[in-house]
Amino acid sequence: MLRNIAIIAHVDHGKTTLLDGMLRQGGVFRDNQEVADRVMDSMDQERERGITIVSKHTAITYAAHKINVVDTPGHADFGGEVERVMLVVDGVLLLVDAVDGPMPQTRFVLEKALAAGHIAVVVVNKIDRADARPDWVVNETFDLFAALGANDEQLDFPVVYSKAREGRATLDLNEPLTDLRPLFDTILSHIQEPRILGGPEAPAQALISTVDYDNYLGRIGLGKVMAGTLSPNQNVTVFRRDGSSYAARTQGVFLFEGLKRTPTERATAGDIFALTGLPEITIGETVATGENPAPLPAPTVDEPTLQITFAVNTSPFTGREGQYSTSRRLRERLFRELETNVALRVQETDSPDSFVVFGRGELHLAVLIEAMRREGYELQVSQPEVIVRQTPDGREEPYERVLITVDEQYQGAVVEALGSRRGELRDMRAGERGGTRLEFVIPTRGLLGFRSRFLTLTRGTGILHTLFEGYRPWAGEIGAVRTGSLVASDTGTATPFGLSNSEDRGELFIPPGTEVYEGMIVGRHQREGDLVVNVCKTKHLTNMRSSNADVAVRLTPPIDMSLDRCLEYIASDELVEVTPKSVRMRKKELDAKMRRRTEKREEEYAR
Repeated sequence: MLRNIAIIAHVDHGKTTLLDGMLRQGGVFRDNQEVADRVMDSMDQERERGITIVSKHTAITYAAHKINVVDTPGHADFGGEVERVMLVVDGVLLLVDAVDGPMPQTRFVLEKALAAGHIAVVVVNKIDRADARPDWVVNETFDLFAALGANDEQLDFPVVYSKAREGRATLDLNEPLTDLRPLFDTILSHIQEPRILGGPEAPAQALISTVDYDNYLGRIGLGKVMAGTLSPNQNVTVFRRDGSSYAARTQGVFLFEGLKRTPTERATAGDIFALTGLPEITIGETVATGENPAPLPAPTVDEPTLQITFAVNTSPFTGREGQYSTSRRLRERLFRELETNVALRVQETDSPDSFVVFGRGELHLAVLIEAMRREGYELQVSQPEVIVRQTPDGREEPYERVLITVDEQYQGAVVEALGSRRGELRDMRAGERGGTRLEFVIPTRGLLGFRSRFLTLTRGTGILHTLFEGYRPWAGEIGAVRTGSLVASDTGTATPFGLSNSEDRGELFIPPGTEVYEGMIVGRHQREGDLVVNVCKTKHLTNMRSSNADVAVRLTPPIDMSLDRCLEYIASDELVEVTPKSVRMRKKELDAKMRRRTEKREEEYAR
């Protein structure tokens, strides 16, 4: 007996932790085997950020039943991973925090599951928290199902209460939690067996939902057999997403057993498999056999909302730290990303050295940039910009629904800040755990660079979640929402003396000893407009001494500007220089005189 399920939830509600417990109790690991927490988060960025970025497959055997499980991302920026997985599973586990209840991204992932017609098993996780309120969470979850148009069968969802970190669950809060058997039993009793097309002798049809790569096996297509049987060394027809097709021959077929892929002589209808021997295979394609092969419907993915220009690094420090810095290498890497990242788009420009990359959000694009720099690429990227659509009724832009929880003392500052960014307050009420809960609908433009500002306004105590709302009419111009930058005037090494003179004008981003060049951004100006500063200035030597001449210069620790914060910070005339060792910010025009001339021309043109 076979079940195919996906685990979906809001970020940090415990998907991967619960899957750890399921793997342990499903006999995947030895009793004495040491296993890292969140074993499915295999990417370095996933462990560092504490989120799932790429969906992953595994299989668990319980009571003579095989359960294929797909761990999916909870962040809306990686919704493309969720959307394509929905086509190869037959039900979902929806995790909801026992305190927070359904969150904006809970709504996003559940909407995709319900639209695919799946039955959900609701898991109320973290019930051991002191402020847990499982009854309230179940009621809120039911309201969410109803609001998303769930049918009667979907509304009659079973509820399991769990402590994922301890690997325990129960169907009744009045009963003790022992292990995860109640969860496994609920999966088997409520999730249907795979829906298949035709009988076992029917021509094979398999949909590719994920692509992986192995140094020895080459390109690997992962998906589900919808009809018939796939075997090694089988002649097949591969249908591309655009409707064209080509003949090919499979090499190896694998099924999942725990965290491993095991070779098999046949993958039958309903199986989730891995396939080698098709070097051009990509996501959304159909592998079929028979005299009259036919394609399956390809997954539909929401369109991107943001764009960033990727370009060859042109700073004075180019070529110092990166292994790949040419336009040819940059182009190859970006187009290779399209093979596995279906929510991404890449467009060539008039310049061979720059490319426009379209993504689902700032995090979606930041993860790609971070991955490239770790692979040895050196590049520069522009400020994120929203994608504006032209319709018969005028311009439309993307909007976000923002859910904020803040202490009452910071409420006014947050409302004022979002109001200045064209945010519309939709709901304001007392938070269930204190503070105030605010709900806004705001243009995506207004949120660019707001997260760091939000942390400052709330002294790091506020909680902010966003969800793509859709395209709406253009909201109008948004005024300046940032101060200027402190820009280096010379090339050299930053000195304590030079930084000490500069920090009176704002906040610094670099420590002493940092190599800088003319036009590089070294700090945030405390006023509007940029200010050119000499951070390489040294103290003149004289034969005069004073009582405090030898006192060391004391500097305020610089602000740590990560890649994500740099992308939020830069303005339209600035760039982020990304190398394997450094992340720097710079002006597009490095020469201060040329920048002033450009500003004067723009002012004259505006008049």
